[in-house]
Amino acid sequence: MAANSGFQLFSSSGDLANLGLGFAGDSPPEAPHPPPPCVEVLPSEVSENVKFTAEPVHLGELTLLKGRVSTQEVFSLSNSDLVPGKYEGGLKLWEGSMDLVKALQSEIKAGNLSFSGKRVLELGCGHGIPAIFASLEGAPTVHLQDFNAEVLRCLTIPNMDVNLKKSQAPECSLADRDIRFFGGDWKDVHHILPHIKDNEEDSNRDNGLASGGYDVILMAETVYSISSLQNLYELIKKCMSHPHGVAYMAGKKHYFGVGGGTRRFLSLVEKDGIMASSIVAEVADGSSNLREIWRLSFK
Repeated sequence: MAANSGFQLFSSSGDLANLGLGFAGDSPPEAPHPPPPCVEVLPSEVSENVKFTAEPVHLGELTLLKGRVSTQEVFSLSNSDLVPGKYEGGLKLWEGSMDLVKALQSEIKAGNLSFSGKRVLELGCGHGIPAIFASLEGAPTVHLQDFNAEVLRCLTIPNMDVNLKKSQAPECSLADRDIRFFGGDWKDVHHILPHIKDNEEDSNRDNGLASGGYDVILMAETVYSISSLQNLYELIKKCMSHPHGVAYMAGKKHYFGVGGGTRRFLSLVEKDGIMASSIVAEVADGSSNLREIWRLSFK
């Protein structure tokens, strides 16, 4: 679902109840679901049972396609549901994804960023709009991660495919480039990601994985839940190339009602002390609380 002026991360008190944040008199929250297994999803595994349509999304001078599928068809949930441990909202197009692409465009124009020759990882990808942008900007290796393998099969892979075909660039195709898709929880997904940091080089060899890390990590609207922030940060440290890797994070300054936000995440970064953070852009358009894009790098 496209972001709009009335969009909120959680659309009803029922969403809050699913997080155990209900009010007196509400039904007790369900027991948390176990995280899904970590798996690589191949482009050949695209679901043929879910209707996929695409429509344009305008990002300044750039127009990309955003896919649309039914949450009911994929997860048997209403379109507003978010169930921690089962479905983490990956079928919605969040505002932060578009904010992030616009910020990346500015960073490239300012000479602060290039995707040429870079290995890129998008965390919590959903539609994969930032990763698609990185691919079109010349990144030869682009890997995408989402909590749900179903999101990758039904939305992310088809959306990447239609955008690469739309570009009409002969070098832009899923078959000819290192574009791969990984499902799983942030706590464990590093075990299957092909590029992790040099300090895990020995274990990489044992598992047949390359070492070195990702040059650029992208993430949008990934910091809404307090309970996942530490796992997200630890994953970034495992996967970001040292010493020159960077991470770009887009999100709301505060996610009211659930406690997360960019500043809560940055407090973890500051306390750990091994990364520096700098703000790239702020978005205060009245459609939600203040949104921010931050850049992280090793000190």
